[in-house]
Amino acid sequence: MSDANATELPAMEPITPLGARAPRVDKHGQVTLTEATDTAIASFASRLGNEAKATKALAKFTGLELPAAGRMTEGKGLCVFWTSPDQWMVTASHDSHEDLAAQMKAAAGDTASVTEQNDAWCRYDLAGSGLDAVFERLCPINMRGREAGDATRTSIDHLGCFVLMSGDEAISVFGPRSSAGSLHHALLTAIRSAH
Repeated sequence: MSDANATELPAMEPITPLGARAPRVDKHGQVTLTEATDTAIASFASRLGNEAKATKALAKFTGLELPAAGRMTEGKGLCVFWTSPDQWMVTASHDSHEDLAAQMKAAAGDTASVTEQNDAWCRYDLAGSGLDAVFERLCPINMRGREAGDATRTSIDHLGCFVLMSGDEAISVFGPRSSAGSLHHALLTAIRSAH
């Protein structure tokens, strides 16, 4: 085929979970809802009979104490949250940890199963006052009894999600990327209802 007959394909450009070129930011009242697109995500599951070795390898890799059920640990540019017995999700800035899953797999060897989760999940960050009232409309988490470092698996609008509480005015929600639009709608509707 000659160059004259070649069809030039358009350059591929990344899009956000909501299908845009830039992350969406919504502000209503005292709450800001941000579509976070800079997160590398990997799951870590200890293999049967290797739980102690796998746990030690993940703790060494992250440099953090691994959180217990319902908790998360943040530091050194990483966040680790518990997902089930001997299993965690690890997140980091995509810019500094683009190959997070490969790094974790190299550290764990055959003691754990590590899977990149970047395209499986979307993340929304909520910041501002009155977040208790927002989440009381969304899910059955005891918001009045929560504290920083809580990481809860729950259902929001019939979607399995993780709710991570960094502080009184900072909460992140991880949900299925395939339902990013539905989750965004549910979050924004609750924010508008509460404020």
